Amino acid sequence: MATGSPIILWFRRDLRLADHPALAAAVETGRPVIPVFILDEVAEGYGAAPKWRLGLGVEHFAGRLAAAGSRLVPRRGRALPALQALVEETGAGAVWWTRAYDPEARARDEAVKAALKAGGVDARSFPGHVLFEPWTVETGQGGYYRVYTPYWRAVRDRDPGDPLPAPARLAAPAAWPAGDDPSGWALGAGMDRGVAVVAAHVNVGEDAAQRRLGDFVAQRVADYDGARDFPALRGTSRLSENLAWGEISARSCWHAGMRARAEGKAGAETFLKELVWRDFAWHLVHHTPHILRDSWREEWREFPWDDDAGRPEVRDWTRGRTGVPFVDAAMREMYVTGTMHNRARMIVASYLTKNLLAHWRIGQRWFEDCLIDWDPASNALGWQWTAGSGPDAAPYFRVFNPETQAEKFDADGAYRRAWIAEGQASAPRTALSYFAAIPSSWGMSPDDRYPAPRIDAAEGRRRALAAYECWKG
Repeated sequence: MATGSPIILWFRRDLRLADHPALAAAVETGRPVIPVFILDEVAEGYGAAPKWRLGLGVEHFAGRLAAAGSRLVPRRGRALPALQALVEETGAGAVWWTRAYDPEARARDEAVKAALKAGGVDARSFPGHVLFEPWTVETGQGGYYRVYTPYWRAVRDRDPGDPLPAPARLAAPAAWPAGDDPSGWALGAGMDRGVAVVAAHVNVGEDAAQRRLGDFVAQRVADYDGARDFPALRGTSRLSENLAWGEISARSCWHAGMRARAEGKAGAETFLKELVWRDFAWHLVHHTPHILRDSWREEWREFPWDDDAGRPEVRDWTRGRTGVPFVDAAMREMYVTGTMHNRARMIVASYLTKNLLAHWRIGQRWFEDCLIDWDPASNALGWQWTAGSGPDAAPYFRVFNPETQAEKFDADGAYRRAWIAEGQASAPRTALSYFAAIPSSWGMSPDDRYPAPRIDAAEGRRRALAAYECWKG
């Protein structure tokens, strides 16, 4: 390996310059840096909305690199041969990247590292996706944490280190390798006509993420503990989209939250806990990767959920036509914006898995296809936590009643009116946008009669508990 040879920086879900340990280490060497993005076997498997949002992030990041005197080299194909070809074309002596923790990405990365090292290339992975590497947080017995609260106690006073500044310039190679034209990748194909609608709600790129964090800390973090549960309010940070694609680091958010807490802003600690919840999700994925596909609690694999995704009740759930306004509003919010309020996520998940007794995997897959802030770890943990099959001390009979939840967190109906057009003489644009985003084959119109509930909330709870008792006994 030539010490002055270029370093290939392989970007994935880490589309930023600031607080990027692999990039900072590469720049510090003084060697030429070749930033690369590969639409590889892992990224090709993303759902419609995540894949489209990834494309927006890559396009924006290319501009960010250009402003730093560099460029992004996009390629499409399997990761290993694509990287090997780039090494051959550029004479690069190193390929570095930010570490991933899900099993598909880990298998890819391990194969890449082994093959490149065998060829004499310096292949390295760096931290940067989470606050604390999953194997560095251990119980007193040396194992991993299975419940969130003890995990929080273990890390709340731990220093993740200071965020790293963005480099002003990146040294360029003597010659740039050719890159593909991402516009030909058609990453929005799965979104169909929804692209035009959801595009109005995205917050793309590192600068936008930093502005969003700054606005949240300055204006809303003080009230976060209470306001975050009310979906009609702008009470959350809305940073999940940018964290999902690495346009901002968890460490940058952590330090902003710590400063806010030091300033006496009451909601700051709850914000920090939410960042740690994200870390906890990746902690579990690293130690128990089956959480992404199977019930985390092994005994729950035999629970008699209905796994028929084509069932009419499930179809109506996906289309926001259950007749339960809070549930339908949330499902439509996701289809229009690509995101869903966290309180609403728990309610729609509870309705699907408890009231309809549908398998949590059906909901998990639907979210995988519809969320622009899709994070595989948080998505899996959230669904299993609500379904009762996940790492949580609360029993199965925690069933969110969507009617009482609406009375408590949307008492004036503002959230429901914002997203359900049927029955409103002058429906807001948010509600009407839903009909512009959905497939025309669904045959839905704002002039339709809003449906009656398929199942009464109390009856849904009784069915869920009866199924649990029958299975348990």
